[in-house]
Amino acid sequence: MTSNFTILDGGMGRELHRMGAPFKQPEWSALALMLAPETVERAHRRFVEAGAEVITTNSYALVPFHIGEAKFRAEGEKLADLAGRMARKATEGAKHPVRVAGSLPPLFGSYRPDLFDEAKAPALIRPLIDGLSPHVDLWLAETQSSLAEAQFAKAALAGDKRPFWVSFTLDDDNADLARPKLRSGECVAAAVTAMLERGVDAVLFNCCQPEIMEGAVDAARAVREAHGFKARIGIYANAFPPQREEAANEVLSDIRADLTPARYAQFAKAWVLHGADIVGGCCGIGPEHIASLRALRA
Repeated sequence: MTSNFTILDGGMGRELHRMGAPFKQPEWSALALMLAPETVERAHRRFVEAGAEVITTNSYALVPFHIGEAKFRAEGEKLADLAGRMARKATEGAKHPVRVAGSLPPLFGSYRPDLFDEAKAPALIRPLIDGLSPHVDLWLAETQSSLAEAQFAKAALAGDKRPFWVSFTLDDDNADLARPKLRSGECVAAAVTAMLERGVDAVLFNCCQPEIMEGAVDAARAVREAHGFKARIGIYANAFPPQREEAANEVLSDIRADLTPARYAQFAKAWVLHGADIVGGCCGIGPEHIASLRALRA
């Protein structure tokens, strides 16, 4: 295969659930951080041992949408700091270099570009940045459903010299795989162009089905080549069937039985051949899937 791709971790929420850590909606993965932070470190370590070279802080659900307004106001920054410390601790003693990515999530709910409120967003993102900042090597604004969300996250980190990665989530229901769209309906090529013009270090796509990812890689690569950008391209798909907007925030979704580690590795191989140089997994993708990515580089 090739050694020229970086391996990300997989989905922390579902891994915590599999481990028996405290886990339910609406808190999602934040509940383990609040009640049993040692399980968060263990989950990170499982991904590191499987071969992950970048692990993402368990801060995705540290927003009022999941933990409530009062909890966020009182403990948001403290919990973000704890998430950063658990990720950093999990890298200690690793047999290979591991970087920590600070997760900056959708501030108003997954898959809900209609809820994004730029006036309210600064009060939500600042505690996350301040809490995570001492512990992370790079920033990852992930599962961004619209260009406005992504641009806001980039602007919030103005002056920070660490790498900034942005990851968009795609419309699973779009039948035209050659013309991928964000969940907002915006064209992937236009969104990638706008973010690369702002100097991001990588553009990724996450939290949607693996079957639709190849077109997004092609679109991002075409933009990069047309304009001479140097940014990297990444993919980390989920193991869910197509999701309604509401389901992403309300229920514990089923995991596809057909998406075995071997099958996921087949998708990953195609993504790399099309130009992806960062590959990992999102919701439902476990350490065994990450190990299959490592095997691609053998």
